[in-house]
Parts: sequence; C-alpha cells; structure tokens
Amino acid sequence: MPKPARGRFITFEGVDGAGKSTQLDAVAQALQQRQVALVRTREPGGTPLGEALRSLMLGQAMEPMTETLLMFAARKEHVARVIEPALASARWVLCDRFTDASYAYQCAGRGVPSDRVDALAIWVHGELQPDLTVLVDVDPAEAHRRRAQVRAADRFEAESSAFFQTVRAAYLARAAADRSRFMVVDGGAPAAQVTSAILERLAPWLT
Repeated sequence: MPKPARGRFITFEGVDGAGKSTQLDAVAQALQQRQVALVRTREPGGTPLGEALRSLMLGQAMEPMTETLLMFAARKEHVARVIEPALASARWVLCDRFTDASYAYQCAGRGVPSDRVDALAIWVHGELQPDLTVLVDVDPAEAHRRRAQVRAADRFEAESSAFFQTVRAAYLARAAADRSRFMVVDGGAPAAQVTSAILERLAPWLT
C-alpha cells in the first residue's frame, strides 16, 4: 500500500478578538464539505494537559518566562499527541495559534528575549512549521470592542491597548518577513469575504 500523503498544517493568528477563531471554524466547515479529513485544535490547549495549562495561564499571574515555558510545555504535548499524528495520517490540522503567537505575545508583548523562544521552538517542534499561517489583522481597539460584547476578559485580554498594539506590530513584522507562509487578511472585512479569500489561497492544495 502506498504511504498516504502528509496533511496540511494551517494556523490562524491575530490579537484576541480579531476573528481568527471565526475564520478557522468557517474554513473547517468549508473543507469538510469538500471531504477533507481534518483536525480542529487550539493553543494553548488541544490535549488534556494543554487545556489544564491553558486554564492556569489565562487565570494565574506569573513571570513572563514561566508563561513562555508553560506555553511550550503545552505545545510539545500538542505536537506529539495531536498535530504530528494527524499530519502523518494525511489529515489537515487547523490550529488556533502556534509558535508565531509566542513571538508576538511572549517576546514582543512580555519582553522575553527572542533567542530563548528560538531555542524552545527548535527543541519542541524542530523543523515543523505551518504550511500556511492566516494572520487576521484588525485594529486592537476594534478587537477590544468585540471582546467586551461577548465575554469577560481573561488575563491576556485584560492587557492594555499599548500591549496589543505591540503584539499586532510583531505579527505584521513576522508576516512581512515570511510572505510565502503568511497570508494577512483584513479582520474588519465581512467574515464571508475573508473566508472566501482564504479558501482561494488553499485551492491549489484541494485539486
């Protein structure tokens, strides 16, 4: 029997409230209608341990480096138990955040040196990188307005406007440095229009 093709790894990034989870859900639904086998997951989280660490990180104050180490502990479990097995079995993985979030939030936002995140990324997932990263970009003030309408803020969401401006700038800088992997979409545009653009980008992998 021929070995099945490896699945595609698609990540969705953006500041809290940008609409990345909405886009992930819409793209997942569209792909499933096209008979694409896939896994929908998130970070931090995706495994029982990852979800426990997520609850801890969203609710408990901690040092920036502690936060970073916990993020990568959850990520290691996630890669080993969810992402890599799914990709190896030819399923697509649609993931709400991955290591780009650590560079945006922990490095730019918290001030953790990027070389420490570089080392952790190599240790935790080696050469594994997303095939495509969809950056849903929106002004942090708009993102805050959206969040406030639907839920109480967690520890991350309660950060200042300046923090989220810094995170947004870091995301955009990463996207500009790696245009072949990133797709930047306007989080202020109609959701269906954004979904259609993402699916158009994925079309060559669906033939």
